Amino acid sequence: MDIRLESISHRYGDTEVLRDISLDIPTGQIVCLVGPSGCGKSTLLRLIGGLERPSEGRVLQLGSSPVGCLNPLTFVFQDFALLPWRSVKGNISLVLEDHGIRGAKAKATIEDVLARTKLSDFANALPKQLSGGMKQRVAIARALAVNPAVMLMDEPLSALDSQTRELLMDDLVSLWSRQPFTAVYVTHNLAEAVRLGHTIVVLSRRPGEIREVVTIDTPIQDRSAGDPVCQRKHDLLWELMREEARAADEELIDG
Repeated sequence: MDIRLESISHRYGDTEVLRDISLDIPTGQIVCLVGPSGCGKSTLLRLIGGLERPSEGRVLQLGSSPVGCLNPLTFVFQDFALLPWRSVKGNISLVLEDHGIRGAKAKATIEDVLARTKLSDFANALPKQLSGGMKQRVAIARALAVNPAVMLMDEPLSALDSQTRELLMDDLVSLWSRQPFTAVYVTHNLAEAVRLGHTIVVLSRRPGEIREVVTIDTPIQDRSAGDPVCQRKHDLLWELMREEARAADEELIDG
């Protein structure tokens, strides 16, 4: 299923947050949203996911969801949102229970996503026993369990230390390489965007407008921090954002 944004604008009262956003999100690609603080990245993600309705424009879902899709649009948040009294497999089973899926079918789905996210040995662990990286793996496994058409990922690695972030990026690349998924990925980290994004959408400072759409042709499984193509893309993104990031930072401080 593709997502199409047609002339999306959004306001909160007198504050214009987004202006005239038009964008196609094709099936099987990771589209990263970057931009200065306060530019509306997370707001745009909520509009795509239907948590809010745009003041102007529309979000279109084009084509069919995958076979067995329970939630076409599924969020992965920064804060994991795990139930502390449920085990790893219990947290994953929760989204299946919501759709009336139990027994052998639920067991097979849970075992599949645990294997895909390298969590099979931790199925009975409680969240308090897990590191931050492991907790985010559980959140990703839970999202995969509903076989979404599009995953909406709101800075999913920003709460993690740099080493854990690198490991989770490797895991996401491995997941995508084995079974390509569609994702809209919000991040303030340009290294993440260059490592994971097929397309990187650069938003201007508020009101957020599309300033540039940067594509990376190198397959994500072939990218590395020292790759010269990726480094050039990183430098290009920073040049596009530098002055507006500084202005946005000063604006936030003044506020």
